[in-house]
Amino acid sequence: MEERFFLYDDTVATKTRFVSFLGENERHDLALLYSDRHYGKTIVLDMQSNKFAIIGPDDLNEQGYLEHAFSMSEENAEELRSFLFELI
Repeated sequence: MEERFFLYDDTVATKTRFVSFLGENERHDLALLYSDRHYGKTIVLDMQSNKFAIIGPDDLNEQGYLEHAFSMSEENAEELRSFLFELI
């Protein structure tokens, strides 16, 4: 069997925060992973939809970013955006 070639194989310390909130239309169950990777951005996992995105303050200001990343309506994305501004 051929030996596998890894581009990288690192173990890093992370801080994980589990947070849930109820919006006007839906519940959001999130896991936020903080590490020194991804240029200081946070990995946000939506445990309801099994989707994730690497998000920083600049991404929250980008129109349509959350809507696309989490396949959600503009209204639900605005609730999530407002909430994440407090955490990221």
